[in-house]
Amino acid sequence: MLKTILKRLVQLVPILFVVITLTFVLTRLIPGNPAAILMGPQASPDEIARMREELGLNKPMLEQFFDYLIGVLRGDFGRSVSYNRPVLNLILDRLPATLQITLSSMVLAVLIGVPIGIFSAVKQYSALDYIFMVLALVGVSMPIFWLGLMLVLVFSVKLGWFAVLGMGSLQNGFWDVIQHMVLPVVCLTTIPTATFARITRSSMLEVVNKESVKALRARGIREAAVIWRHALKNALPPLVTVVGMQLAGAFSGAILTETIFSWPGMGMLIYSAVFNRDYALIQGAVLFIAIVFVFVNLIVDLIYLMINPRVSYEGGEEIA
Repeated sequence: MLKTILKRLVQLVPILFVVITLTFVLTRLIPGNPAAILMGPQASPDEIARMREELGLNKPMLEQFFDYLIGVLRGDFGRSVSYNRPVLNLILDRLPATLQITLSSMVLAVLIGVPIGIFSAVKQYSALDYIFMVLALVGVSMPIFWLGLMLVLVFSVKLGWFAVLGMGSLQNGFWDVIQHMVLPVVCLTTIPTATFARITRSSMLEVVNKESVKALRARGIREAAVIWRHALKNALPPLVTVVGMQLAGAFSGAILTETIFSWPGMGMLIYSAVFNRDYALIQGAVLFIAIVFVFVNLIVDLIYLMINPRVSYEGGEEIA
């Protein structure tokens, strides 16, 4: 196990280097001059030139890249010019708000999607199976930005049931926090729920038709025990992989969701960084999300290995 972890950590190094390089190059391709945006429209060319020098933007591109790379290796993600604060501090301040809605959405998605997938597999070709799978297909295909806007239009503008802007405050009561959370969480939950339902159904169908499961039924074991205790356990590995991917992907989905609902998390932070051409903040936020992606995938691989010990990530083959 330790050897597998070390091997996977070594494999992460080139991935993160590619992410750092691509992010650095792409931020420089964004139209606009960060110094001019920071100084405002009334700034003279000389003032803008001095600001570019202060920000280090007058240096050759390669020198800027190596300065940034050395800073990252030291744990320094740079300093945000729009907030005048260290990038890492800004990310850590906004991270709890993003985790609040992403983790809530993942828990709901598992609690709703997995039982639906199990029921659809057990009741294959029934009317409810067809209904659930059509809804799952719609959920997977639905653009998250369109869904967010529709939720705002119906449940906030038309019905007035839920608040839209911000994340609420416990000082105004627990219900105020829930009111602000409902729509963003529902928006983030839709695609993972549909995905989990489809994957669970597919995985369960493979398991329930195996001879080992049929033998359990022949021994007189209750159907509920066969499905929930035995079949589900064997159907878990593909689901665990998808849950990990969806959890990591929720961070990217949160950018749109947080922007629509003005949720003060990392999504809004990245949006403001792009708007202000804040190179250091864009690079730091994207790099942080990439680190989350790769470490979530590492944890998923380790969980997969514990669930199914016959899988060997080192050789890629089953252990006899």
